[in-house]
Amino acid sequence: MSDVPPSTASAEPTASTEPTASTEPTASTEPTEPVGPPEPPEPLFRTPEPEPLGVELLPTGHDEVDAELAGLSRLDGVPTVEHPAVYENVQQRLNTILTSLDEHARS
Repeated sequence: MSDVPPSTASAEPTASTEPTASTEPTASTEPTEPVGPPEPPEPLFRTPEPEPLGVELLPTGHDEVDAELAGLSRLDGVPTVEHPAVYENVQQRLNTILTSLDEHARS
């Protein structure tokens, strides 16, 4: 008999020590959903969608003034942060028109 312990006596691997490679996919290797980039996290603050103001503009009787006031309709659907630029533009034009009306009335 040999002095080698039985577990190391055999040079050939046995079925219990031989690694097994399965060619069939297992449940853990099959993707359940298409792989893609991760979705971005939810924002902490949501900017509300612009809503129509629904302000009715009555005619003033001055075509130029009415045309400029109609420009305020551009505010519908525009984010609130862009409103000051529209107001400033309309205010400057109205100032010019009204100044010219005053000058015309004085002459």
